[in-house]
Amino acid sequence: MKKSLIILSMVAASSNLMAAGRDTINVVGSSTVYPFSTVVAERFGKNTDFKTPKIESTGTGGGMKLFCAGTGVDTPDMSNASRRMKKSELEMCQKNGVKSITEVLVGYDGIVISNSKASKQFSISRKELFLALAKEIPAKDGSETLIANPYKKWNEINPDLPATKIEVLGPPPTSGTRDAFAELVLEGGCKKFPWIKAMKKKNKKKYKTICHAVREDHVYIEAGENDNLIVQKLTNNPDALGIFGFSFLDQNSDKLQGSMVDGKEPSFEAIADGSYPVSRPLYFYVKNAHVGKVPGIKEFLKEYTSEASMGDEGYLTDKGLIPLGEEKLNSIRKDVLSLKSLKL
Repeated sequence: MKKSLIILSMVAASSNLMAAGRDTINVVGSSTVYPFSTVVAERFGKNTDFKTPKIESTGTGGGMKLFCAGTGVDTPDMSNASRRMKKSELEMCQKNGVKSITEVLVGYDGIVISNSKASKQFSISRKELFLALAKEIPAKDGSETLIANPYKKWNEINPDLPATKIEVLGPPPTSGTRDAFAELVLEGGCKKFPWIKAMKKKNKKKYKTICHAVREDHVYIEAGENDNLIVQKLTNNPDALGIFGFSFLDQNSDKLQGSMVDGKEPSFEAIADGSYPVSRPLYFYVKNAHVGKVPGIKEFLKEYTSEASMGDEGYLTDKGLIPLGEEKLNSIRKDVLSLKSLKL
């Protein structure tokens, strides 16, 4: 009897908390998706009777932890992500009672390796980027052994590269951009070594450790989740390179330039057609338990996935988003507005 009363009081407290509610949509997550969500939120607040949603840049991983913490009114309604939700994150959500989640593919973005326009444009391969930034690299003697990364200058890797110090500003491990960079760039260069590529089938864990581990001797500098800070530091240091989403390069094209990667320049067209080798999908996730309890979520989803926003000529393309195309957008809009539940 006592146990039943405790459970009933906990349920009542939870219901009262939700009933007390809040009147502003709360969105956390990726710094890459942040500017897109912010633009939609500002338009939504201006053109409807709902309050402007609160958008926070916490990084993809940090956002998932907050989003998956539970269904209480003190937890976020949505989480932006610059990679797809991991199976382990979905399991964390479900363990904490976040049972129904809708996944929204927003569009595409490229990860750029950028520097100041005061310097010469870089042209670099993913293999060279791996050799510059990996914690351990294959020995030069051709043996199947690894050594601590010895490179200090770019021209030590390739004499055609500048004779400047290797200094790369990039996102921390909590960032989806860091995850995507490790997978698309570092691993893309790492598997150019046949003996490491062969390891993937035999020992996937060791393969991933070799290919994804970043050196810790201050050559790669974690610049936090604020991409604007990287832009500022690159303008102050013409020798440094920075890693962030194409949209930030697009917005700062007066100060910065994108590097050629494997012979391809980062451009809207090259990311859209997939020829630029470092492109990725962008997402946000919706906590369906909050729909109807926090005012305006469904209306915000309608605005976000509208032709005017995410369409080929939508206002998010002005911010650097690579659109999905009409057919894909229509399919996604249908799933979003019906709150289709995610299954990985």
